[in-house]
Amino acid sequence: MPLLEIRNLTKIFSPTESPFGFGPGAGLGREVRAVDDVSLDIQAGETLGLVGESGSGKSTLGRLILRLIEPTSGSIFLDGRDLLAAGASEMRLLRRDMQIIFQDPFASLDPRFRVEEILAEPLIIHREGGHREAGSSNGLTRQGMRDRVRELLRAVGLDESACRRYPHEFSGGQRQRIGIARALALRPRFIVCDEPVSALDVSVGAQIVNLLAQLQREFGLTYLFISHSMPVVRYLSTRIAVMYRGKIVEIGDATQITERPQHAYTRSLLEATPEISAATGSATST
Repeated sequence: MPLLEIRNLTKIFSPTESPFGFGPGAGLGREVRAVDDVSLDIQAGETLGLVGESGSGKSTLGRLILRLIEPTSGSIFLDGRDLLAAGASEMRLLRRDMQIIFQDPFASLDPRFRVEEILAEPLIIHREGGHREAGSSNGLTRQGMRDRVRELLRAVGLDESACRRYPHEFSGGQRQRIGIARALALRPRFIVCDEPVSALDVSVGAQIVNLLAQLQREFGLTYLFISHSMPVVRYLSTRIAVMYRGKIVEIGDATQITERPQHAYTRSLLEATPEISAATGSATST
């Protein structure tokens, strides 16, 4: 059984509904079929690369899978569990298994919180990461929380001294490492990587891609890796799905997609993207 099964997933935004989550009245003024009858399987431990140009529906699909946006129709199963049938309490438990790494490391971290607070927040919300302490309001010992936060920082190549600092004190690559650490906090099985290197320069982005590959091996993670860059997707992915105007137009083994594409849109993406060598450097703090 695949870890994730998606069947006939569709999202139609009404004229007043915003695809950016800003609420009613903030929409595009017209109906938009952002995701159109998409069916996918993602196997445990693999990376499925999702590639397409801006506006193709990639990020919307990732958010639908996590139920950050509610679909118009279709079904989503995580390890056989029907996500769309899950109530609020069940969905809260399921979210421990599903996390997201956002595109923009500058906007995704709350500037008012220190790094220690940012990484501890999901542990507090989900009562995870430490031993229970009598009289503790959140069910976690302070020391257990600190130990888990430092463990997360080490996993992404950052020093413990980062705990007391604020997001603005870090470079873009370091902020993305903090975002990755936050996604790992609850020990998820599945992570949506929503263009996690597009806001970074090429060398820093290559280090982040290498870090993601390293973490996948260490923790047995499953990724949906969303990107508009075919070379980056090819380097990291087991299989590649190509998305165009809300539809999956081609899906297959990464080598087959990049060397023997069948769809005209896939060929156009390959022709438009300059060849880059695969990143091979070890992940270091940047």
